[in-house]
Amino acid sequence: MRKTLIVTGASRGIGRALALELARAGYDLVLNARSEAPLKAVAEEVQALGARASAVAGSAGKAEVAQALVEEARKLGHFFGYIHNAGVLHPGPLLFELAEPLFLEVLEANLLAGYQLARFAYPLLRQQGEGVAVYLGSGAAETNLPGLGAYAVAKAAEEHLARQLAAEVPEVACFVFRPGVVETEMQRQAREAQGSAAPLLQRVFRGYKEEGLLLSPERAASALVRLLPRARAFHGKIATWKDA
Repeated sequence: MRKTLIVTGASRGIGRALALELARAGYDLVLNARSEAPLKAVAEEVQALGARASAVAGSAGKAEVAQALVEEARKLGHFFGYIHNAGVLHPGPLLFELAEPLFLEVLEANLLAGYQLARFAYPLLRQQGEGVAVYLGSGAAETNLPGLGAYAVAKAAEEHLARQLAAEVPEVACFVFRPGVVETEMQRQAREAQGSAAPLLQRVFRGYKEEGLLLSPERAASALVRLLPRARAFHGKIATWKDA
């Protein structure tokens, strides 16, 4: 029986790779991203692999978008949960220099969207007594690198959100997946950062690339998909690509 998952941030990078890998693994998908055209293109790629796919554009941090995602997944049938991959970085400025709208955008994409997804998905998942909820975390949640302050704060809170959900609803296997250092648009943004902390960020993130330390989005996505059948073993914990 095919199961349906929601994937946020599905228009590029790890999210796109996840969508394709999940389709190959036999899942049907409801895909989300803020940019409609590339999101629909990924949905078409998924459908070409034989999976059913719907695209719902918009910020999952908005209640109406998160609700639409869950409703669409319910309509596809056998709704099994979600993978919250969407995120925003805004690297470069020191935390107190970051404009309020940018700070709030980081919180919305990473943290608030994770809450909104749980808000609408968990009643259904809890009622059926099973499901998965995966939050893409980051080592930034445990570090204080200048220029990534808002992202680090958001990821720390998002990871705590996942642990809270795991404690409150044991029926749903909820865990954090840290994909490692992956070549994504965020990596490029950090390499090209502007602002007070830019020299440090450029040195660190360009170093990852120059030293060949970056994983491909496909490798990170493949690791997570291999972990999903063992989601219960990571309930309330942090898994990494090395656990696959």
